[in-house]
Amino acid sequence: MYILGLSCYYHDSAAALIHDGDLVAAAEEERFSRKKHDFSFPHLAIQFCLDEAGITTDDIDYVVFYEKPLKKFERILLTTLQQFPKSYGVFREAMIGWFNEKLWIKAEIGAELNIPNNKLLFVEHHLSHAASAFFCSPYDEAAVVTIDGVGEWTTTTVGHGKAFWQEPPTSAPPDFKIYDENSIDLTNEIKFPHSLGLLYSAFTAFLGFRVNNGEYKVMGMSPYGRPTRVDDVYKMINVGDDGSFRLDMDYFDFHQSMKRTYSDNFIKLFGQPRIHDAIFYTPTTHPNKDHPQWDGRIAQINQEYADIAASIQTATEEIVLKMVNHAYKTTGSKRLCLAGGVALNSVANGRILRESPFDDVFIQPAGGDAGGALGCALYAYHVLLGKPRKFVMEHSYWGKQYSKDEVVSASQAGGHTGQWHDLDRAADELVKDMIAGKVITLFQGRFEWGPRALGNRSIMADPRTAEMKLTVNEMIKFREPFRPFAPAVLEENVHDYWKDIGDEKRNFSLRYMLSVYKSKDTTYDVIPAVTHAGDSGIGSGRIQTVRQEWNPLYHRVIQRFGEETGVPVLMNTSFNLRGEPMVSSPTDAIKTFNQSGISTLCMDGYIVRK
Repeated sequence: MYILGLSCYYHDSAAALIHDGDLVAAAEEERFSRKKHDFSFPHLAIQFCLDEAGITTDDIDYVVFYEKPLKKFERILLTTLQQFPKSYGVFREAMIGWFNEKLWIKAEIGAELNIPNNKLLFVEHHLSHAASAFFCSPYDEAAVVTIDGVGEWTTTTVGHGKAFWQEPPTSAPPDFKIYDENSIDLTNEIKFPHSLGLLYSAFTAFLGFRVNNGEYKVMGMSPYGRPTRVDDVYKMINVGDDGSFRLDMDYFDFHQSMKRTYSDNFIKLFGQPRIHDAIFYTPTTHPNKDHPQWDGRIAQINQEYADIAASIQTATEEIVLKMVNHAYKTTGSKRLCLAGGVALNSVANGRILRESPFDDVFIQPAGGDAGGALGCALYAYHVLLGKPRKFVMEHSYWGKQYSKDEVVSASQAGGHTGQWHDLDRAADELVKDMIAGKVITLFQGRFEWGPRALGNRSIMADPRTAEMKLTVNEMIKFREPFRPFAPAVLEENVHDYWKDIGDEKRNFSLRYMLSVYKSKDTTYDVIPAVTHAGDSGIGSGRIQTVRQEWNPLYHRVIQRFGEETGVPVLMNTSFNLRGEPMVSSPTDAIKTFNQSGISTLCMDGYIVRK
C-alpha cells in the first residue's frame, strides 16, 4: 500500500511517500524549486517521491493532507473579523490567497494527481506533527508534545501515543511492550492567538530577522547576551506551573497586521527594533575590539539586542521545560516525542534531554510543517487504517540521489574536471586538504530530510582554530559572523568533549544535530571553531554524532582526521550560500562551489579542486 503525504501553502512545502508503513522518500519542495522555504504546491517533491518508488499516481492508494483547510479558514475568518477594521489588510490578503488556491486544495490535489475523493484524507495539523515524531520513534508508548506557530486553531498540544508493533525494533528501549492498537490522544491544547512560536517570531522580527526564517539566528545570537530582560518577556505572557500560557495581546500585532508582528507597546518595553541586516558585533563577540568597523557605542547597542535574544531564549526554554514536565506527570511515560517548529530549538532540546525526567526523547528532524507531510501519511496508515508499526527513522537520508554521469556532466559544464576515488582514498584527500587549512564540501547519496546538513550536503573544515569560523562565515557562507557551526564527531568520542550526554546510542537527537550540550572545560582550547562561547564563558555545541552504518564515507573522513590530528571532530555546516536552500543536484553543488571560497568538492567520490 502506497500513501503520499503532502504539506503546502504556509511554510516549507513537502511530500513524503510510505509503502506498507516504511518510508520510501521525503523531500521539501525548496530543494528542487530552489526557492528557500517554498510553500507552493509540491509538484517537484511529489514527482521525486513517485520516481524514487518507481510508481505513478495510479499506484497510490491514499493521498493525505497535513491539516484541515476549512478549520484553518474558519480561524482566519473569525479572528480577522473580530479585529476589523484594524485587520483589514490581513483579511484582504488572506481572502485573496484562500479564494485563489487554498480553499480548493481538495480539488487541486484531485486534479493534479488524478485521485478520486475517496482516496483523499485530511489529518489535523498537530496530529500530523505528533505522528511525525511518535510513528518515527522506536517507542511502544510515549508522551507527545507539539509546539509551533499555529495550525488550524491549535498552537500547542500535550498527549500520549501507543503503538501496535509487528515485533520490537532493534532500537527499542527497555520495558518495551506491544499494544493492540495505534493511537495518539492529544488531551491538552492551547489555541490561537496564544502561541509560543508566534511569541518567538515576534522577537525574531524585532531583532531584525525574517519571521519563519530567522528564528535560529535569534538562538545563535542569544549566547552572546545575558538574560537581563526575562522579567519583561513575562510581562507579555502569563505562564502556569504546567507550562500553559496566555499572551497579553496588547504587545502583538500578528493577529491584525500584515506589516509587523509586535505592537507599539512592545517597542515601549524593549526600545527601537534592530535594523534588518545591520552589522552585528558586541563586546562578547569581539572582546578584543578587533572588528574592522569597531565602534563602542554600536557595540553596546548590539549588546542590548543580544541580551533581549538571550531573554526570549531563556523564557522559551523555561516554558517548554514546564510543559514537558507536565506531560511526564500526566502520562506517566518515561519517553517523550517532540515535534512542531519550536522542536527545532536545539538549545531548549538540550535542556529537555538533560533536565526533564524522561529517559528517552525522540524529536522529528523535520520538526516544522515539512514534517507534517510525513506525519499525516503515517497517521493515516497506522491510526485511520489500523496497520501495525515496523518503521523507525534511524537516519535522515531520504532525498534524491544523483548518478555518476550527472556528477561528471555538471562538473564539466561548470568548468571542472575531477578524479574518481574509492572511499578510503577520498577520505584521505579530503582530510589532507582540511589539515592544510582548506574548506571542503561533501556531496553524496540522498540529501537530508529536514533543515540540517548531516554529511550528505555538508561544508566541512578543521575546527581547531577560531579563525576558521570567521573564514567560513564571511568567505564561504557570506553570513553574520556570530552564527555558530556544528561539530560532527564520531559517536564513540562524543563524551570526550561534551558533558551530560547520557547513553549516546539511545540519544536520537544527537544523530540529527537537534540538541545543544555544554562543553568540557578543555573543549574550546581544542576545537574553538565549533564551540559556541558567549557572555557566560560556558562553551556549548550543537552536536552531530556519526556512526559508520549510517554514513560510511562521512564517518571515515572524521575518523581519518582524528587519526592524523588526535581530534575526531570536524566543523560541519549546510552546503548552501546565504539565502539559498541546501544544494540538491550536482549542478547546484558546482554553482555554489564556483560562487564561494570552497577549495575542494567531493561528489560521491569524484573530487574537483580550484
